[in-house]
Amino acid sequence: QVQLVESGGGLVQPGGSLRLSCAASGSISSINAMGWYRQAPGKQRELVAIFTSDDSTRYADSVKGRFTISRGNAKNTVYLQMNSLKPEDTAVYYCNCVILYGITLRSYWGQGTQVIVSS
Repeated sequence: QVQLVESGGGLVQPGGSLRLSCAASGSISSINAMGWYRQAPGKQRELVAIFTSDDSTRYADSVKGRFTISRGNAKNTVYLQMNSLKPEDTAVYYCNCVILYGITLRSYWGQGTQVIVSS
C-alpha cells in the first residue's frame, strides 16, 4: 500500500503564492509519474503539473509561467510552487503517484488539499 500525504493548502489573496507538498510512503518500487491535479466545484479533475516517466515536466496551459513543480532528491516528494494565484485557481488539489510494479502500473491519490484564492 502507498500513502500520499499533502500539505500547504489554504486561503490566499489574488496575486499571492502558496506551496504545496506531497510525500509518498509505503510499498514504492519505481515511481513512473508523480504530480498534481485539481478539481474545482462542478468541474472535472484536471492535470496541473506532473513529472512524467522520462523525468520531464508537463503543465496545464492555464498555469504555465505561474506554477512550478519540483521534487526532492529521493523523488518520492513533490512540491508545487504556485505564484500569481488567480480566483480561478480555487480548487481541491490532489497529489497523484503512478508506481510501476513489474509490468503493472498502479495509481494512487492523496486526500486533497483545498486552495482558495479570494480577496
